[in-house]
Amino acid sequence: MKSLTDPSQALSTGLAKIRTEFHVPDGFPPEVMAAAEAAARRVPSQHADRTAMPFVTLDPASSTDLDQAFSIEASGADLLLHYAIADVAWFVEDGDPIDLEAWNRGETLYLPDGKAGLYPPVLAEAAASLLPDGPRPAVIFTVRVAGDGAVKLDGAERAIIQSRAKLAYDSVKASDVPAGFAELARRMAANEERRGASRVDPPEQEVERLGDGTFRLSFRPLLKSEQDNAALSLAANMAIADAMLAHKTGLFRVMSGPDASKVQRLRSTAQALGLSWPASTSLRDYQRTLDPADPQQAALMLEIRRAGNGASYQPYQQGVVPWHEAMAATYAHATAPLRRLADRYVVRCALAIANGQPVPQAVSDAFARLPKVMGRGDARASQINHAAIDLAEAVMLKGHEGETFRAVVTDFVDHGVRAQLADMAVVANVKACGLRQGDRLTLKLVSADPDQRSIVFEPA
Repeated sequence: MKSLTDPSQALSTGLAKIRTEFHVPDGFPPEVMAAAEAAARRVPSQHADRTAMPFVTLDPASSTDLDQAFSIEASGADLLLHYAIADVAWFVEDGDPIDLEAWNRGETLYLPDGKAGLYPPVLAEAAASLLPDGPRPAVIFTVRVAGDGAVKLDGAERAIIQSRAKLAYDSVKASDVPAGFAELARRMAANEERRGASRVDPPEQEVERLGDGTFRLSFRPLLKSEQDNAALSLAANMAIADAMLAHKTGLFRVMSGPDASKVQRLRSTAQALGLSWPASTSLRDYQRTLDPADPQQAALMLEIRRAGNGASYQPYQQGVVPWHEAMAATYAHATAPLRRLADRYVVRCALAIANGQPVPQAVSDAFARLPKVMGRGDARASQINHAAIDLAEAVMLKGHEGETFRAVVTDFVDHGVRAQLADMAVVANVKACGLRQGDRLTLKLVSADPDQRSIVFEPA
């Protein structure tokens, strides 16, 4: 029951229904495709030649929309991260059909059976993607990373790069990546700890399409290579955010932390799960010790994420320091312009700042509009993800009505508890009373309805 063979096509039918329900775009209008085809033929003319620099990319093996490539070199005791970001703005002009369609979409939407891209594939998976099959236009941000992990934007330029290799998270070896990769990640992790950052990366419940056409529902912890690669993006995003703030402009990613009552509830959850959380240890410090491979600790990590306030976008405001509580820093999104609309404008802003140029008025105007657009896009992406997981749970359990399953209580919900099954990646709300967080129980499956994307359990 770990994979979903879907012989009745219930999952495929359900995914099609989700696409309709959430208005997931199917392709692009003809005028957008025509504009993208023309843009893909545009020859870079404002870019330095940096094809001699040894850039590589590191992503999921199946990814073709590659936003970032990187190269690292030593500079005394510092490390210089040359972080190349796809130069989407070279292909997309303000107000053209591609731009207008991107504003309607906000971000790329991912479903188990395919994605609805922010930009047409001729750009996002070809001309603008930093694939290793030829030179590509990019914006290279040079970030200086000190021995203590402090970051500073040293410069930015438009350049032509040539990726040397398309590396994959699940197969990359230490010898594949530039020297300094692991050390840079170590410095960033140490700096996070000194800042008291509370970034949590619990195992993600996801539906994955396998090579044989089946699907798998699982809790997937981040690989070490993903965590180290994320450190590069973190360094670039923080350095860019600091530069924008210093120049009193920009668009920032902000988030407040859980309030005192939620922290106290998390302490109760930890106790119920059999975890030791010393009274003198803060939430920030404690969650950094949690191991996502341990079921009880992973359950608490998920509850910590649920307790936090969601992140949002905020343009620069005079006298206000934009703050991201989980990062314990001023933070921005700049490193995924092929997948997030806002990043294209942040890249343009940072490029102008780094070269002593005024920020284009179109960029400043966009910063005021983007929080609403990105908030709507983030909400839709989250709803689609939850719907796909609910569907997969129902498909996986269909036909097993009446069977019993071991579970553990992770939280309280209205009129009952939330429980995680012990032997599969399924989380369900159960009408029950007299239970505590951490209690183990046996549940009987009452119904599983893929059409309604619902499952019903009761205590056995």
